[in-house]
Amino acid sequence: MLVLLLAAVTAGPAMGDTPSAHGAPDSHGAHGMDGPAPGAQAGTAGSYWNEVAGEPFHPTGRVRTYYIGADEVVWNYAPDDRNDITGQPFSPQEKTFLESGPGRIGMRYVKCLYRGYTDAGFATLAPRPPQDAYLGLLGPTIHAEVGDTIKVVFRNGCRIPDSVHPHGVFYTKASEGAPYADNTSGVDKYDDAVPTGGRHTYTWLVPDRAGPGPHDGSSVMWMYHSHTQEASDTAAGLLGAMVITGKGLGRPDGSPKDVDREIVALFEIMDENRSPYLEENLRRFAQPPYPARDDVNFTRSNRRLAINGYIFGNGPMITMRKDEHVRWYVMGMGGEQDLHTPHWHGNSVLWSGMRMDTVSLLPATMITADMVPDDVGTWLFHCHVNEHLLGGMITRYQVLTPDGKPGPSSDSAGSGAAGAGTGATSSSGSASGSASASSAGSPSTKMPIPAGGVPAGEGGTAHPSSFPIVPVLIVFMMALGARRLIVRRRTTP
Repeated sequence: MLVLLLAAVTAGPAMGDTPSAHGAPDSHGAHGMDGPAPGAQAGTAGSYWNEVAGEPFHPTGRVRTYYIGADEVVWNYAPDDRNDITGQPFSPQEKTFLESGPGRIGMRYVKCLYRGYTDAGFATLAPRPPQDAYLGLLGPTIHAEVGDTIKVVFRNGCRIPDSVHPHGVFYTKASEGAPYADNTSGVDKYDDAVPTGGRHTYTWLVPDRAGPGPHDGSSVMWMYHSHTQEASDTAAGLLGAMVITGKGLGRPDGSPKDVDREIVALFEIMDENRSPYLEENLRRFAQPPYPARDDVNFTRSNRRLAINGYIFGNGPMITMRKDEHVRWYVMGMGGEQDLHTPHWHGNSVLWSGMRMDTVSLLPATMITADMVPDDVGTWLFHCHVNEHLLGGMITRYQVLTPDGKPGPSSDSAGSGAAGAGTGATSSSGSASGSASASSAGSPSTKMPIPAGGVPAGEGGTAHPSSFPIVPVLIVFMMALGARRLIVRRRTTP
């Protein structure tokens, strides 16, 4: 452990390269959260606390309205029905936990997901652009600029009560979406648990303190999710992303002007054992005999190590062009085993003022990392925790040429969203809206990673329950504390 601590301290960034609040690039070498004490950072304690508070809220008068429904769908974690990383059928070992059968649900689960609609009639799904099909089970991405007001008109079409709870923005008790003993009643409580068929309008203000900080880039990301029964609601799939752009830095749709491509990625072990739909999924997709709900192998079989709800490279490809300004918004969610280390092959990112190709995530953490891809081709993007990598938390992204063509080593067939299963159908089994693929999936023509694309000896399927997460977290937190101590000693006058 001492060796690990010393390595963490000596490998830590020098003053001026420490992480900022959201992990966005720091083009001025500023100090961020782990930097100097307040007085040293901002000159005076007063100016430091002014930075913490941000500017007073000055409304732009712009109200951005989103119509979001919670809908029951049948989600397929592997719509291509194969390991798209190897380009081969699932191995017998992988099939043990992925195929439906006696006491096994398989790859399809009834879930409750946020979906965007065109208006308050909730009759027509808002189309999801083909380049964003990779978002998978995530809800619609909300965009706003500092000074705006966000209104989310929410309709609950699921059989469970749920809500929409945001991170980061300003809200009153009537728009928090989280039930607890907070001395409120009446209309201030309805938002906490919207019943089946019910509606509620959430109103959120976007003050300066919800947007990019002094050392962030032009935008930051916050997540939103249901908080009625948070653990089971998020296991059911009720999550989405919200991007806040600095005042005057956004396009008309709220996205940052200086960014060509925004990518959102959720790393989470989707624990279907916590889902309120577990019993229905057993009845619909498994065969008797049904195991005890606490059977170890059964519970393992219901954990999907997913990126945006897909495993083993299934789902639409993430695409971008060479030399574009690409902003990655990466978030984590889940339980004690959800310590993730997203890693990009082929290209690096600027995160927190540091050149990186791997970042760290814990549940409910969010980072913003910038990339200018210079290496054309198809590349892996995966969690570097071995058990998670082997269990399916791996996908690919494709860098096209500046004119949008595949590189010489890439296969254009199926390289974008077209031709790849999206994973979702209505709970009755028919395709709906932008979720147009059959829940059973179809063979994909996407390019398989050549031999050697996955490190030797890393085949097979591992399960997160065997991962010693608590000792790793202890070492991680101790190393972080030691690093902060060293940085403060360096920077304190």
